[in-house]
Amino acid sequence: MLFNSYLFIFVFFPLVLLGYYGLQHFGQKKPAIGFLVMMSMWFYGNDNIEYLFILMASIVLNYLIVEGMDRLGKQTARFCLFLTGLAVNLGILFYFKYYDFFIENVNSALKTDFALLHLMLPLGISFYTFQQLSYVIDSYRRDSEKYGLLEYAAYVSFFPQLIAGPIVYHDELIPQLRREQNHHFRFENASRGIYAFALGLAKKVLIADTFSKVVIIGYDNIGELNTISVLVVMVCYSLQIYFDFSGYCDMAYGIGYLFNVKLPINFNSPYKAASIVEFWDRWHMTLTRFFTKYIYIPLGGSRRGKVRTYINVMFVFLVSGIWHGANWTFILWGVINGIGNVLTKLLGRFFRWVPRTVGVIVTFCFTTFAWSLFRADSIRQARQLWGQLGNFGDGTIYAPITETVNDLIEVKIISRLAGGSIMESCPWLPLTAFMVLVLLACFFLKNTQEKAADNSYGNKRIVWIVVLMLWSILSLSDVSEFLYFNF
Repeated sequence: MLFNSYLFIFVFFPLVLLGYYGLQHFGQKKPAIGFLVMMSMWFYGNDNIEYLFILMASIVLNYLIVEGMDRLGKQTARFCLFLTGLAVNLGILFYFKYYDFFIENVNSALKTDFALLHLMLPLGISFYTFQQLSYVIDSYRRDSEKYGLLEYAAYVSFFPQLIAGPIVYHDELIPQLRREQNHHFRFENASRGIYAFALGLAKKVLIADTFSKVVIIGYDNIGELNTISVLVVMVCYSLQIYFDFSGYCDMAYGIGYLFNVKLPINFNSPYKAASIVEFWDRWHMTLTRFFTKYIYIPLGGSRRGKVRTYINVMFVFLVSGIWHGANWTFILWGVINGIGNVLTKLLGRFFRWVPRTVGVIVTFCFTTFAWSLFRADSIRQARQLWGQLGNFGDGTIYAPITETVNDLIEVKIISRLAGGSIMESCPWLPLTAFMVLVLLACFFLKNTQEKAADNSYGNKRIVWIVVLMLWSILSLSDVSEFLYFNF
């Protein structure tokens, strides 16, 4: 089920709020959590019931493994069961996400013909697998509290963050669900939540999906693009993936507030970063901290000299690339970001002398280049796109790109109000103006969490929320799925 759907906004969400707080009002705490789990299962299994069985099996298996470790006294037995837990989680992830990729490369290298399974990737499997891995690892280290099966199921399946994060730790979510004061509807949190949800929905529907139209046309017609068109497509994808993923997380953040649950921030204005190291401190922050806690630090982090630190950084980004998908484009994307991080650390003294504005521009250009590889279906397609940068052409944007933007109802209304003459003489103007405005927002405006933290809800803000919600809801008939559902 999508956040940006009529079913979610007008049916599912009102039902889950009424049911949860209704049961809490009558003192039915466990039934309330059970109801939340049940509704989360509906949310997850709505589009494909097979996904639901995989999620349920994963929850039960991991809970039993942790229970087994808790009851075993001998360290050797606990360690064996811990390894079993790692193998089960990573094995399930490998089977569904990487099996065909692995077999394809084996067949290519060894000239074999092993059959591919063509498995459908369960939604959010990477996210809920990592959450459960964190619980298994913490339990083995004896760093976790003991939870009941119902609480654990609520932690894993909590619908706002189930499909695309943020990646939440057990000691962040479960204590908030237990807290007595959180069992009552709180208007202060509700106002923050609605505001964050409205902003996230607008970011997804009004911004990300608009840029998506440009990106699809560009990547489907690479051979027709000239230099300016390639640059437009690359920048549009940088903006699309940011507003798509951060829009989802903003909605998740807002929904969490309506349950009096504060989810961790996943984005902190990443395009304001002045270096690639700072960018990864701001982008997909919960994934970065997961890799830091469970991979980078156990490998030695930065405690074993510079060379070892750089090797650890490269390894983490290699794992990050693999995590994002079963394609060499993701692996190379991870390597490029790893190299960028290492070079930034090596040249740290030099970057101190670079004006921040220059650093922000260079970092945005670097990440935009890397994102173009991330979006490509293959390395060959990415190279073809980069090759078109030398095709200067007539210096105009590829006509189908401007046409699809000018065909938007919002653009048509503005065009009529302006008399239409400007549109005829400058068909590139709406897209250019939209890109510039969105870029300025990325570089200078506060992010959603900063805005939601402001408790002043005057008439202007209320009107703004209502307008954004209505505008977004009226635009729901032509939207795409969230990009990170694929990861």
